Amino acid sequence: MQGDATDLAAAIRNGSLSGAEAMQASLEAAARQEPLGAIAYLDAAMGLASAAACDREQQSDPERFAARPFGGVPTLAKDLGGPFAGLPVIAGSRLFERKGGEANSNLAARFRDAGFCLFGLTTSPEFGLSLASEPAIGPVCRNPLDPARTAGGSSGGAAAAVAAGIVAIAHATDAGGSIRVPAACCGLVGLKPTRGAIPGGPSFGNHLAGIASELAVCRSVRDTALIFDRLSGKSRGPFPDPSPVDSDNGRLRIGLLVDTGAAYPTEGDRLAAVEAAARTIEGDGHEIVPLSWGDFEWSVAAGGRAFADIVSVNLAALIKAAALDESKAEPLTQAFAARGRALPATSLWNTLNEAVLVSHNLWALFDRVDCILMPMLSSAPLAIGSFPSDHANTDLHLERMTAFAPLACFANISGFPALTLPFGQDEHAMPLPVQIMAPMGNEPRLLSLAARLEAEGRWQHRFPVAGLPS
Repeated sequence: MQGDATDLAAAIRNGSLSGAEAMQASLEAAARQEPLGAIAYLDAAMGLASAAACDREQQSDPERFAARPFGGVPTLAKDLGGPFAGLPVIAGSRLFERKGGEANSNLAARFRDAGFCLFGLTTSPEFGLSLASEPAIGPVCRNPLDPARTAGGSSGGAAAAVAAGIVAIAHATDAGGSIRVPAACCGLVGLKPTRGAIPGGPSFGNHLAGIASELAVCRSVRDTALIFDRLSGKSRGPFPDPSPVDSDNGRLRIGLLVDTGAAYPTEGDRLAAVEAAARTIEGDGHEIVPLSWGDFEWSVAAGGRAFADIVSVNLAALIKAAALDESKAEPLTQAFAARGRALPATSLWNTLNEAVLVSHNLWALFDRVDCILMPMLSSAPLAIGSFPSDHANTDLHLERMTAFAPLACFANISGFPALTLPFGQDEHAMPLPVQIMAPMGNEPRLLSLAARLEAEGRWQHRFPVAGLPS
């Protein structure tokens, strides 16, 4: 599998390499892979200082160091979300300057307490408004598996850095598929957690009416499980902490969706991967329950409307509150802000009510099944430039994103957890991702099923993790 963050942490813990050596290897890999455009901002001094501090702690207080599951592991934060102290986030936009760096968010503090050593920010599209990571200010983020293709968005830089082995794991955010789509593009594991499971404070600046969540893109299911366990809970946010549901080994009812409708067709090889995953799970004694596009069609459309209204109003409010010079933004960003300013309050209220019904409808589906297996992307990762931002047609942009990932956004609108992982490769050696959804608080079940699929060994990472001993 070419290693993961758990392997790298174990190598540092057992003395096969130091944190400083791991960091130096990541910095060298970042320099070699600079043409990928995965990293928008790099602070080598911060990374080396953090790694040296971890090495000192390992010597002076080994028990405390051992309690950190990712002690000494280099990583990167996303240029959107957080914030992480010392890393000047600008959300891929000219509207901000890279200076300063706020105090840690609650999540950033947990990242650092877990032992991660941060040294930069990964590329994001301007304000996370795209399923490609190609901000006008640069860099253009490319897929390490095929540089002519997108690494996805909005956590495309994170996914590219992990898939290329620059780091073994990276911070990511998801408000409309932004963890799962890049993970799917790059052959990684991506979990969007249950609403309320991950801390978003103290400012809740990337809260987006509850549709946004943060976690990571990972090279393995075990890394995903470990980081979720370490970072989740006691989020002290506007929603109650979900009560985790223990995964069971009994016979599950697996809902199977292999149709994304005439308007958003999914290519046959991707549907075949979902069917193959279902056969694997069925072979373990679970029941497969066929589902139809009709079970999802209204929720997908309503979720898309809610996403469009929420991000537009949020952007308009941010620009006004921070007195930003909107003329410096990309044309598409300006158009979304204008859309937000023009949106009547009653229209926003109606779409937010629809969002509640999306959750209700999904709960009704989970009366029939215990989890749902479905496609993640409708096609292979698209060519660089497929999501341009030099125009003002927000409807066209939203339609392009829905066509690429029809079943991404409604997990955010509903608040339910969703996970993607690769389950094979196509004729061009690009990953064939599948997506699994479960009721709120059922991350253990998602992770258990994902681990079972991962054990089939249908996907192997192309690049080793920087610094990891062979």
